[in-house]
Amino acid sequence: MNVNTLLSSRNIKVGAAMLAAGAFVLAFSSSPIISLAFALFVGIFLTLALRKNENKKVLEIQSAAPEMIDHLISGLQSGLSLNESLVGLSTRGPAVLKPFFERFRLDVYSSGDFVSALEQVKSELSDPSTDLIIESLLMSKSLGGAELMNILRLLGNFIREDLSLRREILVKQSWIKNSAHLSASAPWILLLLLSTQPSTSQAYSTRTGAMILLSGLILTSLAYAWMNQLAKLPRPSRVFSGNK
Repeated sequence: MNVNTLLSSRNIKVGAAMLAAGAFVLAFSSSPIISLAFALFVGIFLTLALRKNENKKVLEIQSAAPEMIDHLISGLQSGLSLNESLVGLSTRGPAVLKPFFERFRLDVYSSGDFVSALEQVKSELSDPSTDLIIESLLMSKSLGGAELMNILRLLGNFIREDLSLRREILVKQSWIKNSAHLSASAPWILLLLLSTQPSTSQAYSTRTGAMILLSGLILTSLAYAWMNQLAKLPRPSRVFSGNK
């Protein structure tokens, strides 16, 4: 899926959710101003949620790196060549990596350039863990692979320890995200309940009420973004990101 398609799909989802939320609140409160504020609230936070979903693929690739190493070691131990072991990842590897190595298989069979095809996989994956694995494979291809099995085992242990540590930190920080969700939604749920009273709807239908809603929406968005930023782990930098 290309970027334009992804953005279009995201915009459709956000727009539909905003319309549904606005219509529901309008029927609930009979206040166009309050329903518009809720529609904007849903749009902002659904956009942030969809961005998080896009980052899930990055986490899936990181988590698949140890399994990728296991498949390579298994293939090499069974007598397959490095090329054959990598091609095998297109059918027997982790699901998230199969499309990348299917393209690798096609590139190798069409051009015969192993190094270029593997560099292309590294560029497409764009992940520090797979960078280390692929650089080790390229080095063994050019300098000899006598120690490749030991290097892959060491890399596998290192990547597993790193993933385990990051998961432990994420679990401990999950309360921050839960607090952000609760803190962001609680005032708006209270407003929705109060908006059933005609006096509340009339108060927020004035210019001053609209300004209060707008200020609350801005402050809620900033606070939510800040809380999520506190709970976000920095992504490891790519040391081997350049093409050779």
